[in-house]
Amino acid sequence: MIRRALIAAALAATALVAFPAGPAQARACALGYQCVTTYYSDNTATQVVGGRFEGCDGSYDEWGVRTVYKDWTETPCS
Repeated sequence: MIRRALIAAALAATALVAFPAGPAQARACALGYQCVTTYYSDNTATQVVGGRFEGCDGSYDEWGVRTVYKDWTETPCS
């Protein structure tokens, strides 16, 4: 009985390592900056599939799909 419990615990731990949670989130935009994040379909960065704009006034706009393949720029507000 204890052996089965140990095997089940080991399998559960392996599943957590093998199947991580969704894609990484974009870095937070610093105060006094506007930021643009562009998401791509793969590591070649040739097909844009989504994006996020964060304005100097704290507003933001998102569209499309978030992926781990992204380009992020930060520009100081004037």
